[in-house]
Amino acid sequence: MATILAEGDEAAKPRENDVPEAVVVRFAGDSGDGMQLTGGQFTLSTALAGNDLATFPDFPAEIRAPIGTLFGVSAFQINFGSTEITTAGDQPDVLVAMNPAALKTNVAALKAGGLIIADSGEFNKRNLEKAKYEANPLEDGSLAKWDLLAFDISALTVEAVKPFGLGNKDALRCKNMWTLGLALWMFDRDRQPIIDGLNAKFKGDKKILADANIAALNAGHAYGETAELAGPLKKLHLEPSPSPAGLYRTVTGAESVSYGLVAGAQLAKLPMFFGGYPITPASAILHNLVKMKEFGVTTFQAEDEIAAICAAIGASYAGQLGVTSSSGPGIALKGEAMGLAIMTELPLVIVNSQRGGPSTGLPTKTEQSDLYQAVYGRNGDAPIPVIAARSPADCFEVAIEACRIAVQYMTPVILLTDGYIANAAEPWKVPNPADFAEFPVEFLEEKNGDGPEETRVVLPFKRDDKGVRPWIKPGTPGLMHRIGGIEKAVDTGNIDYSPLAHQTQTDARKAKIDGIAASIPDQDVALGQAGGKLAVVGWGSTYGPIHQAVRRMRAKGLDVSHVHVRHIWPLPQNLGELLHSYDHVLVPEMNTGQFKTVLRDQFLVDAKPLTKTSGQPFTIAELQEAIATFFDGIPGNEGGEVDADDTQLPSTKAVNP
Repeated sequence: MATILAEGDEAAKPRENDVPEAVVVRFAGDSGDGMQLTGGQFTLSTALAGNDLATFPDFPAEIRAPIGTLFGVSAFQINFGSTEITTAGDQPDVLVAMNPAALKTNVAALKAGGLIIADSGEFNKRNLEKAKYEANPLEDGSLAKWDLLAFDISALTVEAVKPFGLGNKDALRCKNMWTLGLALWMFDRDRQPIIDGLNAKFKGDKKILADANIAALNAGHAYGETAELAGPLKKLHLEPSPSPAGLYRTVTGAESVSYGLVAGAQLAKLPMFFGGYPITPASAILHNLVKMKEFGVTTFQAEDEIAAICAAIGASYAGQLGVTSSSGPGIALKGEAMGLAIMTELPLVIVNSQRGGPSTGLPTKTEQSDLYQAVYGRNGDAPIPVIAARSPADCFEVAIEACRIAVQYMTPVILLTDGYIANAAEPWKVPNPADFAEFPVEFLEEKNGDGPEETRVVLPFKRDDKGVRPWIKPGTPGLMHRIGGIEKAVDTGNIDYSPLAHQTQTDARKAKIDGIAASIPDQDVALGQAGGKLAVVGWGSTYGPIHQAVRRMRAKGLDVSHVHVRHIWPLPQNLGELLHSYDHVLVPEMNTGQFKTVLRDQFLVDAKPLTKTSGQPFTIAELQEAIATFFDGIPGNEGGEVDADDTQLPSTKAVNP
């Protein structure tokens, strides 16, 4: 849903002294409790209220883990407020725990003095045992450092929906709406958009489900309004955040990259073919593109990953823009076909929504550990351009850029996102299509060989001044040609695996990809200035926490800057000079230090890593602590400057291999 922000709404009203700029709320419960739906609906209401926001859905890999178990907990965190929000927040201010397992797995993250709202009706002996509690934490004083509000949400929900004649099991499925109603009251949110959505979703024979859920929603809201609740539960209104005027909507990374791919194909004046195979967290791209047939999009769910990419290559051969997507395991399966696209020099966009690995790894958790795979991970010398999105909204422009590079340089392109970006949501100012330059494709229509017309031949691998071969639609009169995966002769493309042919073509393919650097922008400094004491260099979804950490440390007077790289391969032409203008370079990554190695290799810069492979994104506090080790006189660093190799954080590790 979109909302229009008028010019007069840009300035937020002054806040009361006791109202925070931002609040972090985490909803947690069993996989069947509807926490992702609750979080999504709360996100919708928050966006309509004009607050800036960022979300972090966190759910188990199991389709349906045993009810009440620790590994079956699903959570949804949202950070929202009247100021700029770039992360889902370090620590929740409010934790809504629907059962003992949800409390146990999430309470440690709650900030001291935060509020716990717990469904006491679920804290029975059986559920306490499943969560490995020896005593009821709601009664034994173990939660004393937090405010606790425990009441029987289950019983209150059943009572609220009793008039609709639902069985106990179906009635309890409305608990998430009761909880959402209470949350909407707490933060002064409008219920009507949620009610409208329920009525639109459940019609006809299912109207009773809409009525029951609306009754639960209203009951939770009324509970906040009327119950005699002492202490921690208070109504809080956060003013809208200052934002430029325009049309806004919330968008996930998967939605944004889908829109960007369609926009890129439109700017290239091409129909788009998407070949995919379901895999977490990439499947949502296929789900979104299926709805866009009116924009010339054909979607194909293949029987496996290899078929998906080969079908996309076939579509590119036929003159469409071929696109495929997957996550790490599927990208590994696509590796040989990527080599085919490189050897045939056909445009192809490959989206990798990274997740924890190796093998099946952490299917629903986030990581950045496929960078080596993207840059180097194919047999032979097989260079591919690689670009990375930094946030859900950024996926739109990055997808367009991937399409541009693919068609202008006749090459496959890898677009890196990750589980955090794909699933998370943030406000997106819908851009004006007129702001994007078109890059229409020109297919070869006549023979391009030298000499008289009557003896002229077609040369499918004759390169232009950028080293790019022509794109020839099969069936074009007089332009019959051969392409394939075996090495080929210069210009003609005839099979030729002589030493000279392979050396020449390998050099030509590499030079073409290296030459892309001339068409990408110089690397900028996201925050700070060129040159100084420390640059924190990131890529991908680390943007938000790095930006906030650098902003806070600069506010303390520290000479630290933030550099965030979009074009991973080839790298921006000025990046080496920029990095050498700093005394130190710190590279936070959700892997074991892959981009750090690339920077060291390409620029001989002594980049120091800060690594994290827990399946969770960096927190701002972790990055602030790491930055502090490079400076004297910072709390916690009284002993003077510490080399980043010694940085040890609770869930992060810096190493110097």
